[in-house]
Amino acid sequence: MSSCSSLKSLPNELAKLSSLKELILSGCSSLTSFINEFLNLSSLEELILSSYISLTSLLNKLTNLSFLEELILISYISLTSLLNKLTNLSFLEELVLSGSSSLISLLNKLVNHSYLRKLDLRYCSSLKNLPNKLENLSNLIRLNLSSCTSLISLPNKLANLSSLTILDLSYYSSLTSLPNELENLSSLIRL
Repeated sequence: MSSCSSLKSLPNELAKLSSLKELILSGCSSLTSFINEFLNLSSLEELILSSYISLTSLLNKLTNLSFLEELILISYISLTSLLNKLTNLSFLEELVLSGSSSLISLLNKLVNHSYLRKLDLRYCSSLKNLPNKLENLSNLIRLNLSSCTSLISLPNKLANLSSLTILDLSYYSSLTSLPNELENLSSLIRL
């Protein structure tokens, strides 16, 4: 569902869609509540939400989506407490938090997601640091940090991401230097 700017809630009947694998809610800026049962759908693999100001009930139930592979939250203003809820999403392969202006740091717990292949943090203008153990994301192939204007430096251990093929640092105005160890990124094809 896209551009449903007047939609305030989802009908309870949607919670009965037991085969639903993908949910996309884009531009539904008036949506303020989510069906609790809806977030218990065991088959849901991809959740895409964009242009939300606040959806607090989602944050409390996100951990129930244990088979979620893709979580894409674009321009999600209230994101600070979400990161605590990601620890149970062990099959997560793609995490997009693009345009999340309230995101200041990523929790070190994020690095326990061994399946994570894509991490997109572009336009997270308040992001100040990355997890110290970022190198634990051994399957990460794409890291997008473009337009992270408050991020001052990159961790040296970033060079230990041996599977990384794309590192996007475009419009990274506060970056003063790159880690010397970047030469170790043998799979890198785009910088």
